[in-house]
Amino acid sequence: MKDKIVFKKNQDIHLTIEDFTREGEGLGKVHGFPFFVKDTVIGDVAVVTVTKVKKNYGYARLKKVLVPSPDRVEPPCPVARQCGGCRIQQLSYDRQLAYKFDQVAGCLQRIGGFEEPERLMEPIIGMDEPWHYRNKAQFPVGRDRQGKLVAGFYAGRTHTIVPNTDCLIQAPVNKEILELILAHMEKYRIAPYDEGEHRGLVRHVLTRVGYHTGQIMVCLVLNGTADQFPGLRKLAGDLSGIKGMTSLIVNSNTDRTNRIMGKSCHTVWGQDYIEDTIGKVTFQIGPLSFFQVNPRQTEVLYGKALEYADLHGEETVWDLYCGIGTISLFLAGRARKVYGVEIVEAAVEDARKNALVNGFENAEFFAGKAEEVVPAHFEKNGGHPDVMVVDPPRKGCDSRLLETMLAMAPERIVYVSCDPGTLARDLSILCREDYVLKKVAVVDQFAHSCHVESVALMSRKKK
Repeated sequence: MKDKIVFKKNQDIHLTIEDFTREGEGLGKVHGFPFFVKDTVIGDVAVVTVTKVKKNYGYARLKKVLVPSPDRVEPPCPVARQCGGCRIQQLSYDRQLAYKFDQVAGCLQRIGGFEEPERLMEPIIGMDEPWHYRNKAQFPVGRDRQGKLVAGFYAGRTHTIVPNTDCLIQAPVNKEILELILAHMEKYRIAPYDEGEHRGLVRHVLTRVGYHTGQIMVCLVLNGTADQFPGLRKLAGDLSGIKGMTSLIVNSNTDRTNRIMGKSCHTVWGQDYIEDTIGKVTFQIGPLSFFQVNPRQTEVLYGKALEYADLHGEETVWDLYCGIGTISLFLAGRARKVYGVEIVEAAVEDARKNALVNGFENAEFFAGKAEEVVPAHFEKNGGHPDVMVVDPPRKGCDSRLLETMLAMAPERIVYVSCDPGTLARDLSILCREDYVLKKVAVVDQFAHSCHVESVALMSRKKK
């Protein structure tokens, strides 16, 4: 019997990357023992340094690529490896798309139990230009080891700030905004927030940029209030010189928490919101509003949901987890009646405002948990909707909600998903007896990250 090979922390080993995880880590084996290595690509032959060893697997850090994979590219971002955002920037964009398509197909087969799911899947819809696509950014502010003020993004699985004011997937104007704010903080000796000590004023800078309108919102997240920020009116005047600047807002978050935004917002200059459009629908977006961060691909995603809903003007539609009504109002132009349900009351208020702004009188919104609102409405009013659309968070749909959906028996269910694992799980429940999976479309909303969006269509079986 051969002696078991023991691996130690900081040991260098040679590894060939054979697979890729859903978290964007390469997987290679040494004498059958698997190691997960960030920043690698299938086909890389590399020297890696062991960082952690568990009973049945380990983690390692890429030290040197000896033989690069044909799918490896040089990341254009100089801090791509340190930053926790673009985990697969070293993978060519074509292979990123194939990786995301395979993620969805693999989950449908392995978790959902669907045989040969590729037969039901449309070709993945990628981005024409996979850079500068995000309309929202949240930059933590702090100091580096030399005490210099910095803004950027957290390194993976840490709260260490990687300085970067020129992120290649964010709006280019953010660089000008951040440099202006940092210079103002230096001039007025304004301290950034220190998590460990719960001291300092400026926690984050949030920006929103309207893709179609060009309107810009800047929101300072403070460990305090607006009147504690020196020279705030001067800063507002300086920011107002940037083309498109529409709003400067202060958000107060004095809690000792990792949550970025607090509940209280104060408009210092300009409007309380910016506007942007998806298709022909205009949305008012505040600092706390949920709005898809990739407007170009959101229109593609919602267009696919609208296609699958197959509306002709006489249908009743329920849109669950509706947020500020983005999908609801996209559907309202083609339906007789749309009901939206969302747990966040502020989002429901935004949805109602957006319906009013766009002149939709056939959209009605309810605040509450979908798994409570929908059953209560169904028990009171009965009726069977023509279409139900769900766009749940990563954890997927509540089991009670799935039961209610089956009881309400819509002709079609359109499931918009940001997690292929929970999508597959929920589809397997819905398609166990009453529904059949007809189509799945995969849309790349987040180039250079591991996240993937998809839309599935289910039709009720004829009995």
